Amino acid sequence: MTDPHDSEHQHTLREVISIIPDSCYENPTGKGILYLLWAVLIYGFSLGALFYTDNPVFLLALWMLTGLSVSGLFILGHDACHGALFKSKKLCRAIGRALMLPSLHIYNAWDMGHNRVHHSFTIRQHKDFVWHPLTAQEYHGLSRLQKAMHRIEWSAFGAGIYYLLEVWWKKMVVLRSSKKLAESIRQDKRFVLYFVLLSVAGAVAIGQASGTGAAYALWVWCKVLIVPWLIFNHIIGATVYIHHIQPDIAWHADGLWSKFYGQVEGTTNIRVPALLNLFFHNIFVHIPHHVDPRIPFYHLPAAAEAIKEHYPEEVHDLPFGLYDYLRATKHCKLYDFDENVWLDYRGRSPQAEDLAVA
Repeated sequence: MTDPHDSEHQHTLREVISIIPDSCYENPTGKGILYLLWAVLIYGFSLGALFYTDNPVFLLALWMLTGLSVSGLFILGHDACHGALFKSKKLCRAIGRALMLPSLHIYNAWDMGHNRVHHSFTIRQHKDFVWHPLTAQEYHGLSRLQKAMHRIEWSAFGAGIYYLLEVWWKKMVVLRSSKKLAESIRQDKRFVLYFVLLSVAGAVAIGQASGTGAAYALWVWCKVLIVPWLIFNHIIGATVYIHHIQPDIAWHADGLWSKFYGQVEGTTNIRVPALLNLFFHNIFVHIPHHVDPRIPFYHLPAAAEAIKEHYPEEVHDLPFGLYDYLRATKHCKLYDFDENVWLDYRGRSPQAEDLAVA
């Protein structure tokens, strides 16, 4: 990690962007449509299979498959929201809204929080709201209930709860935006509401037609839409967490933060197995995405290689696995912005614990 006060290492984001090959920005419409059709096909198959079974063993497997397929649609919608999936901005907006419906995301609200805040101020104190750490003083000022919720959300199993409450609910559903964006966000809220109501009506109609009744229709609606959505929340919450929360990723106060630190040093590339990448569309190749979100997801590996070649010491690169996630959720609870170190709830830093073990 570079020293923010060392002038020899004060790189700029612009110089990083300049070394990315021009070919990494090519995004033919046909290629985007093929990936889109593939994601929709997986989602449609998983929905159909869920609809026709109530076998507990099959349900568990199909819920995970559908949760992953919802994540795949969302990630393509995320690419569209960045204007990277297609050359046409109009097509990106239309497709992006539709792709985010299964994840019940309010497109323009998410765009404001993700594109304009998280990407603009990654790991910056008081600016980046996604997985923003509390200081020890802030934590000790919480009520008992708030402390309990913090411990749950920042645990190995709390990512879905965190994302559901802090991102989906607070930053989309009940968000109060500026007058400039208020109407477009209200329209998207109605769009998501209509989708939910239509899905309920469809489930009820099927229940009546098949003679199974309203109660079973509600169960079908829950197993096909709600349970996969809850699984998606955990998947995406943990995904965002592992991208930006690590014992060796320093969050920065205003005076020390720069776009280079945020987008390069504050982000992680994770090598995901090819099978999982069918759903994740290279979202774990995260540094080049933060360096320039205009890069289509299928060009992120090539852009990552170019960045790593020029900045080998600054790039965080990890193999996919539970160890790093569990290590982070164990050590990264609170943050000391004066010392630039993570702390657990007892005030111990991972560096100090590593030294004690050694």
